[in-house]
Amino acid sequence: MVSDDEGRLFEGLPEQAAPAPAGDGRPRLRLAERDQIAWRAVSLDGLLADDHRARLVWRFVAGLELTALHATIKSVEGRPGHPPADPRIMLALWLFATVEGIGSAREIARLCDEHIAFQWLCGGVSMNAKTLADFRVYHGAVLEQLLVDSFTALVRAGVASLDRVAQDGVRVRASAGAASFRRHSTLQDCQREAKKAVADLREQVNADPGAVSRRQEAARKRAAEDRERRVRAALAVTEQLHERQQEQARREAERAAKQVPQDAAQGKKDAEAASKKPRVSEPRASTTDAEARVMKMADGGFRPAYNVQFATDTKSTAIASVSVDNIGSDKGKMAPMNDALAAQYGERPRQHLVDGGFVKFDDIEALAQNGVEVFAPVPKPRDESRDRHAPQSDDGPAVAEWRQRMAEDAAKEIYKQRAATAECANAQARNRGLTEFVVRGLEKVKIVALWYALTHNMMCSWRLIET
Repeated sequence: MVSDDEGRLFEGLPEQAAPAPAGDGRPRLRLAERDQIAWRAVSLDGLLADDHRARLVWRFVAGLELTALHATIKSVEGRPGHPPADPRIMLALWLFATVEGIGSAREIARLCDEHIAFQWLCGGVSMNAKTLADFRVYHGAVLEQLLVDSFTALVRAGVASLDRVAQDGVRVRASAGAASFRRHSTLQDCQREAKKAVADLREQVNADPGAVSRRQEAARKRAAEDRERRVRAALAVTEQLHERQQEQARREAERAAKQVPQDAAQGKKDAEAASKKPRVSEPRASTTDAEARVMKMADGGFRPAYNVQFATDTKSTAIASVSVDNIGSDKGKMAPMNDALAAQYGERPRQHLVDGGFVKFDDIEALAQNGVEVFAPVPKPRDESRDRHAPQSDDGPAVAEWRQRMAEDAAKEIYKQRAATAECANAQARNRGLTEFVVRGLEKVKIVALWYALTHNMMCSWRLIET
């Protein structure tokens, strides 16, 4: 050890400053260094938690029969062609997105670049919004069969049953504004304008081909032709509605002609009443979505919408079947749903639960002939002194039996299951984003509804089988 005369070590070193008092000076921080190069041994699988829902979605998709989707792929081994993405990836992406309440193809494409769960589902396969959007609406028959298969799997596992189903409808906003509805005469004017726009565009391009780029030319042509197509579809709808109005008016006239008044005074009254009837308004259709219809919504307002029907098993709360139409009323939709269940599963539900809006006496009689019991509230009679559950003189045998059955406490307890199943399935679909359709037309709207139903059954399987 070296020291100087005064015994100090390391002579010549600079003097150290005294420590700063607590709370003074600059703070000590760990700063971000984004230009630092580092090698990390990681994998997509290692970045996703073992209990993440994306893994459950993939496990569900891996168990599905997707031969029908593979049959549509044109790129095969031994032949040229760019291989498409695995259908299981896009199916899993849409199911997981529906679970998360995401219904936009563009948003899913963005998340495939930024979100680890979507990246894990892609597994390195690139995605774009156009491919995702097309896949969502081009495989309706496959999705309907997958829904049947998913419910059948729950039945075979002993956690679901087709003995008792509850049906309920939910009106979902269409992708059309109220201002897009036009009368037939107005649509004819719109059609002439649309045709003229297409002709003017072609003339402009032919006169000066270099005025616009090919991309701009294609975009303008596509927009003009799409406008003409939508107006043409709306015109076809108004023509159909007009024919129905004429047929209905003809039947009413024939029925009125058969009713001979007892005296001249009564005949005069009938004529005056007929003259005071409100004129039937000219039918209208939307130039945005010709198949959408204005319906009364749950909040009491009237908006363009579609009526989505779910048939739900009361045992598992899984959805067995889906139907979609553009009729705002639920009346008369019980028997068609029951027939659809029989066609899809080879057997009918033993009991069918619906609310009062579905009640139609012909449906009750038809279902009774097939051994199906209907559980629905009996409507309140106009005469408050009359017992609603007492059979009426014009009731058929099945309707009379239905009235008496709904007076029993056992039937009332069974009917209570309807709200806990069908209405619950509707509410869960709304919570996942089934509040407004972004697609147009009955066919595509039903396909989107099938996505929500299949997602619902997938989550039922997690609850009933996985755990």
